Amino acid sequence: MDRVDFTPPGAGTAERADAYAAAPLLNCLLREVARPLPDPGERQVYRLPASGRLLRVRGERRPAEPEVCADGDWRRVGHPELVKLVAEELARHTGVSNHELPAEMTDSRDAVAALLAARERATAPDDPYLRSEQSLITGHPYHPAPKARGGGPVAGWLPYAPEAYARFPLVLLGLREDAAVEEGDVSALDALGEAPPGYRLLPAHPWQLDLVGDGLADAFADGRLIRLGTTATEVWPTAAIRTVYSPTDDLFLKFSLDVRITNDIRRLWRHDLLKLRRTDTAARDAFAAMGGPADWLSDRGYRTAAFAFEELAVLVRDGLRDHVPPGTTPLLAAAFVEGFDGNPLDGTADPAAWWEAYLRQVVPPALAAFADHGVVLEAHLQNTVVAVDADGTPVRALYRDAEGVKLLPDVDRAAGWERLVYCLVVNHLVEVAGVLAERHPELDPWPAVRAELARRDDLPEIAELLASSTLPGKTNLLLRWTGADGADARYLPVPSPLAG
Repeated sequence: MDRVDFTPPGAGTAERADAYAAAPLLNCLLREVARPLPDPGERQVYRLPASGRLLRVRGERRPAEPEVCADGDWRRVGHPELVKLVAEELARHTGVSNHELPAEMTDSRDAVAALLAARERATAPDDPYLRSEQSLITGHPYHPAPKARGGGPVAGWLPYAPEAYARFPLVLLGLREDAAVEEGDVSALDALGEAPPGYRLLPAHPWQLDLVGDGLADAFADGRLIRLGTTATEVWPTAAIRTVYSPTDDLFLKFSLDVRITNDIRRLWRHDLLKLRRTDTAARDAFAAMGGPADWLSDRGYRTAAFAFEELAVLVRDGLRDHVPPGTTPLLAAAFVEGFDGNPLDGTADPAAWWEAYLRQVVPPALAAFADHGVVLEAHLQNTVVAVDADGTPVRALYRDAEGVKLLPDVDRAAGWERLVYCLVVNHLVEVAGVLAERHPELDPWPAVRAELARRDDLPEIAELLASSTLPGKTNLLLRWTGADGADARYLPVPSPLAG
């Protein structure tokens, strides 16, 4: 698959970076603020209501080549001017000023340029699963700055960037036992090295140690922490950046990173860690009760330091081997949309059958978790791993990330359902269906989605979902502009292809 379907052939790195960065920013602007004008021609024209400006773009799923109408003529808008245009429109639209988000938009674009340049010098991993995890150059297609890395120098974060095919050893620390805090099964950590008597082994992400900096100086000085070298083998950062995978140990480890990535500072927050056992147990029990074929990658437990509870926390997650059938290949679902070498969509001879098989794996477990167990999965593309057989046909879905799980009745049922619909349908199925429809114009992917959802006609929300003309679309641009908490999801209605 040509992953850069919104970039002109032969474009240089700078032009490609502009296109990658402009597409999700335009998606946000067009969804949340702009108003489409009737009778679209070859390019859809939108009015920006606060300023009255006219904007037009090429393409729909990944809008490109933005142009603004000035004095009756259409003029191409580069990424810096697009950022300025968006900032001016939002300031008028909301009455709120924001100097931070435009800088993040620019940082995101510059990060893409650095990633593209790095990929030209690097070698992609041989393993198709790792290639899929490290494929997301665009990232979240509806976020204004999906690749921002906190504004720090490239040299500080590029060695740990999955999109640059990074791999690296973890730093091993000795944590004095009287300062250790842990919950759940973290025995896998002790197999990564050897701690001296009176200490527990605590792996650390080298980028996080750089970010924390002198904040740990006293702990190293008084012996609460000691350095023990690095792991014998390297780990691979996954699409989540702060979660790494060790193929040798078949183990995922999730760390804190004191960097804003998309909407949040990516720490393992104390309140999330303290409820981890409850949410993970609920999700694990729900999948066990389903009896397969879907499965849950359990967040088994965490270890950290009492004096740096969030900064040094490490979470242990199940590996893949015990969760995928023999002879199958696990792949990150988000990579089907982004494109990568090994994408099963590149070779499928029967896209309708592939899509039906995909839906059978990913939809029923998410609905069953909600309807039968009160578990609201964060079932978006980046939290879904799909195992495919030798023909590339989906045969099992694996869901992950207890941190994103919500439980009923901790959250209102209606709010939980809205979140599930956004994650599963808007953030997930709409994106995969869009790729299929682009590749196979003769295929209408939505009758199969309606049929799969309708299998759960005992779920009262299904009939309303199938009849509704709209779906909930998250307003990431307005959330970031107005400074709302990253977990404070707000939605606006977007047209539903299910109503067809």
